[in-house]
Amino acid sequence: MDQITNISDTQTPPFTAPTPGTVRFIAVDVETAGYESASICQIGLAFVGFDGSIDTYSTYIDPRSPFSDGNTRLHGIDASTVFDAPNFLQMLPQLRQTMETHPLVQHSRFDEKAFDAACKLTQQPILKSVWFDSVKIARKAWPEFKGNGGHGLGHLKTALGLKFRHHDAGEDAHAAAEVVLKAEAVMGAKINMLGSSRQLKFDF
Repeated sequence: MDQITNISDTQTPPFTAPTPGTVRFIAVDVETAGYESASICQIGLAFVGFDGSIDTYSTYIDPRSPFSDGNTRLHGIDASTVFDAPNFLQMLPQLRQTMETHPLVQHSRFDEKAFDAACKLTQQPILKSVWFDSVKIARKAWPEFKGNGGHGLGHLKTALGLKFRHHDAGEDAHAAAEVVLKAEAVMGAKINMLGSSRQLKFDF
C-alpha cells in the first residue's frame, strides 16, 4: 500500500537514505522561488520500492533569492515559509549519493534543469544521475490524451483519478511516481530501471 510521509510542514526534516536494494526509482519534483530555474525553494522525492510502495520526503529550501509574486501564488511558498530552512548548498550533500545511485523520474525536464542550475550557481558538480521523463512515459501509455487534455500532471490528476495537492513538491513527486506505475499497468510491462544508473534503459 502506498505510504506518504508528508513532512513538508517542517523546515528541516531529517533525511534518511533508503536501505540499499529496496528502491527501484525515485521521482523528483522541485518548486522555485522565481523565474530562475536555480531558485529551488522546495524539493520532493518519492521513493518507489520494488513492491510498488511509495514513500515521500520533502523539505523547504532557502533559495537565497527573492520570491516572485507569481510563483508564490502558484505554490504558496514565500520568504517566511523558508525561514531557517537549509539552503541548496547545505542540503545537496545529504541527497547526492541517494540521487546518484538510483534512477530519477521527473514530470517534464524542468526538475533536472533546476538541479543542474542550482549546482552550477553554488559551484557544485551536477548530479551524476540518469533522468527519465514521466511525460514521455504517459504519452506511450495514454496516446489518446494528446490534444485531449494533454499529459501534464493537472490533466492526469483528473484522468487517472490521482489525489494530490498540485505544486507541492512532495505531492507532485508522489504523483509522478504513480503515473509511472499506472502506465506500467496499462502497458502490461515494467520499465526496466534495474542496475546502476549508468546501465539504465527503457524496455517496454
